[in-house]
Amino acid sequence: MNRTHWAIKWHSSSLLDGKQEYLICDPELGLPLLFRTRKGARWYREAVYGYIRERIDLQSEPHGWRMPTVAAVNVNVKVTP
Repeated sequence: MNRTHWAIKWHSSSLLDGKQEYLICDPELGLPLLFRTRKGARWYREAVYGYIRERIDLQSEPHGWRMPTVAAVNVNVKVTP
């Protein structure tokens, strides 16, 4: 079974840490946050991370944060006997 879901991808680039990219995870489960619709992922991104767009201090060094992007991900489920 193969399904397309949506996730939020964090990315930052700074002299201190270099370039970083990863999927944002649920802090309690430690698993990537997945959404069934792109609209749902975009809404969550704006609600939780929208402040980054206006925070020039977080976008510049030493942080180098960027607004997270919404990415399509394929989830493969394999059932083994």
